[in-house]
Amino acid sequence: MSIDKYQETYIQQNFANRIGGANYGKDTAIYKFEKIKRAKAAAKQEHPNTELIDMGVGEPDEMADAGIVAKLAEEASKRENRGYADNGIPEFKEAAVRYLKNVFGVEGIDAATEVLHSIGSKPALAMLPSCFINPGDVTIMTVPGYPVLGTHTKYLGGEVYNVELKKENAFLPDLSSIPEDIARRAKLLYLNYPNNPTGASATVEFFSEVVEWARKYGVVVVHDAPYAALTYDGLKPLSFLSVPGAKDVGVELHSLSKSYNMTGWRIGFIVGNPLVVKAFGDVKDNNDSGQFIAIQKAAAYGLDNPQITEKIAEKYSRRHNMLVDVLNELGFTAEKPKGSFFLYVEAPKGVKGGRRFESGEDFSQYLIREKLISTVPWDDAGHFVRFSVTFIADGEEEEKRVISEIRSRLSDVEFEF
Repeated sequence: MSIDKYQETYIQQNFANRIGGANYGKDTAIYKFEKIKRAKAAAKQEHPNTELIDMGVGEPDEMADAGIVAKLAEEASKRENRGYADNGIPEFKEAAVRYLKNVFGVEGIDAATEVLHSIGSKPALAMLPSCFINPGDVTIMTVPGYPVLGTHTKYLGGEVYNVELKKENAFLPDLSSIPEDIARRAKLLYLNYPNNPTGASATVEFFSEVVEWARKYGVVVVHDAPYAALTYDGLKPLSFLSVPGAKDVGVELHSLSKSYNMTGWRIGFIVGNPLVVKAFGDVKDNNDSGQFIAIQKAAAYGLDNPQITEKIAEKYSRRHNMLVDVLNELGFTAEKPKGSFFLYVEAPKGVKGGRRFESGEDFSQYLIREKLISTVPWDDAGHFVRFSVTFIADGEEEEKRVISEIRSRLSDVEFEF
């Protein structure tokens, strides 16, 4: 039976205002990722014999390390691992502490009170506002960015204040631009470095500024760090918690999804201020019953073998080098990021003597429909597109072929910037 029939019943009147109330399901707006999906389908239909190069996917193209998979198989066969995990097992929390020390140089983390596992970072971001946000409270978000913390802030009757990430400020938020009244009403500040989608990295100086700002205004910092260990060209992985005072003002979220090719495994952890971690644990206990213990033990094996991530980072660094070189040959101003697998590039104004691009979305749609190259547009703070170097390619020769194909498809166009 169609949805339209059910929209005539009392069910339609019972939806919460936070998801649209009585108008839920009637919105005809087409959102960014749905537009991309439709454009890809149309391009494939129109050019069935041409490969679509997907540079928009924000997840790894490879399987998890064989040692991690083997550990999962071993632990999944054990009777003692069959039950509820609740707020996590000590082995995983202790491995998280070792990981922070070995990779980031973070000392002094108490596994018992300052670490909890999460079923990936997304649920953790969704739950944290329930710990802090009352109606009228403010969460400060960066745009462009990942909106989950802000979405749940609004669900709870809070407000979201957006700070733009601009090229002229190295894609770091200008904390001094936040109005005094907003800063004093704020409960949460969301940061994400290395950043999605810009690829920008934070510095010790910036994080130190954040700590002082948070202290001044009494704001809890949430640093979302799923790409923190994916760094290149000599940049040492940086944790917010490595900065003096950071644990006094906030927490950091780590995930194995991107750094260990474990997106579908749904495992990560929150670490930092013990009061925040405790509150998160209380809310989490009312939301889920924990990730499968065998997955936690396999993840602990991964955390104790950070060379797995180092190898993954080498691959992404190589791909970034090739993609940046080709785009710059074609007239773009592309700069290799120091971390993450995203390359954030300003969209051209148009094709010389041809069509104009009024936005990043215009250019992204052009690339998909005309060149069968999928990217993700971002128009929150300037007109940009995001390329991801997680495109599917088995081995270096295949990587070179894909990049060469991008050069070939775009070489007959002269873009205007």
